[in-house]
Amino acid sequence: MNTTADTVLRRTGFERIDGELCCDGFPLSEVARLHATPTYVYSSELIREKYRRYDAAFGDAAHLVCYAAKANSTMGVLGLLAAEGAGFDIVSQGELMRVLHAGGDPKRIVFSGVGKTRSDIAAGLAAGIRCFNVESLAELERI
Repeated sequence: MNTTADTVLRRTGFERIDGELCCDGFPLSEVARLHATPTYVYSSELIREKYRRYDAAFGDAAHLVCYAAKANSTMGVLGLLAAEGAGFDIVSQGELMRVLHAGGDPKRIVFSGVGKTRSDIAAGLAAGIRCFNVESLAELERI
């Protein structure tokens, strides 16, 4: 039976297969068995699809789509986006380390946020990030 709820589920990467709730075709009961609950489950297919559609919308215009690492910094999500060639917007040294560990290209990392410490700046420079979004003259002088 195709209900409105089933249609909504499919748009989020979830669907019922033979009465079982699945994500990307994988039964969530198996996820619960393997990893216990509660646990977060994301659709890798949907993440890739949405990134590709957003990126393609710019056509031939020079651009860099940067994912805000603070939105969800799980290694799985960061790794999926890194593999797609996404850039990353980070606000801390910790996010820098996570993005790099997930395979993010430092030349596609933009370091934003207020209150960057000297250590944050040094880590960004050492990693060879694309740029800093400078928030003040004092910060620019530190960089």
